[in-house]
Amino acid sequence: MNKKLTTTLLSSFLVLSAFLILSSCSDAPKEANTDKEEIQKKVYPSDVLPFFEHWNLILGDGSNAGTANDFEQKDFFYAANDGKTDWVVYKAPNAGDTHGTSNNTRTELAQKKKWSPVTDAKLTATLKVMNVSATGDARVAASYSVVVGQIHSADKHENEPLKIFYKKFPGHTKGSVFWHYEINTAGEDNSGRWDYSTAVWGNDFSVVGPDEKTFPTEPKEGIALGEEFSYEIEVKDGIMSLTFTSEGHETKTFTKNLIVSEYAKKSDMPQQTKDLFVPIGQDGVEREDAYADEFLFFKLGSYNQTNGKSPEVNRNWCSGAETHGGDVQKQYADGNYAEVWFKTADIYVSDASISNEGYFTKND
Repeated sequence: MNKKLTTTLLSSFLVLSAFLILSSCSDAPKEANTDKEEIQKKVYPSDVLPFFEHWNLILGDGSNAGTANDFEQKDFFYAANDGKTDWVVYKAPNAGDTHGTSNNTRTELAQKKKWSPVTDAKLTATLKVMNVSATGDARVAASYSVVVGQIHSADKHENEPLKIFYKKFPGHTKGSVFWHYEINTAGEDNSGRWDYSTAVWGNDFSVVGPDEKTFPTEPKEGIALGEEFSYEIEVKDGIMSLTFTSEGHETKTFTKNLIVSEYAKKSDMPQQTKDLFVPIGQDGVEREDAYADEFLFFKLGSYNQTNGKSPEVNRNWCSGAETHGGDVQKQYADGNYAEVWFKTADIYVSDASISNEGYFTKND
């Protein structure tokens, strides 16, 4: 091979090598960008339900996390996808640190503003309950239940004119949805307060087992774990209107007067109350104007109604459930917690609402 040809071939080889090197270098950033694009954007609860500026978030450890924008806490509050859509997850163990004077843990939104029941307010939500406690006492009405929405008083006794429950006994496929009205007890002593329970689908609060381990009959028209349902709470001119919907179930509607009491005399007491609450000394009457003189606010989330306290303390509210000494992870491992997923939620409150800071200052 002559020298000229050798030189030409060597030059061609060097040019080709340089081209390959440059091509390789130019491709590297493109591959890196592709990999970066494939990494999914982190989804926070506030990406799913962008309405958290209206609320403070109370966690299952009793702490007030404040406004939950771009926030998660993997033990109690985070976003999850069920293969179809994103949801906001609220979890609360049977035992742990609680908020305020409650016996029960909660991961729950509490509204930053409060409002008079004679003004307008509205809360809507679509949810599914994924878990209720695996243990409890079948005789205790609160066992195996979770509250998924509330109206709460910010003043005086801080009673609750509305609590929306889901309850399912172990071994049952279907659970019950029901709602409670708690009287706003007359006088300074609130120990006589009681709830009145109304069934939506399935049973009400009063249906319990005959002994600790024997459960009542499963409700025919109930809601299964993981089955979606929706509620709408609207307050206008002192009247609370409730609407409950779920695919495959009859739509149910209710109304309740919040500013004129139905229970201002002993003779007004329902039989349900006489059976459930009077035997444990909760036999009060309500002030005639009910909640008319108090400001109210909404709550939404997972307020676990099963706890580890002995039923001897209170046979309606103390479940004697497994708590593993308050160890959250052990409770989660064997099903001793409440978990609720919300897909949609919206809130409206009139411009007449005012700051609810006093409630948080008192209870945090």
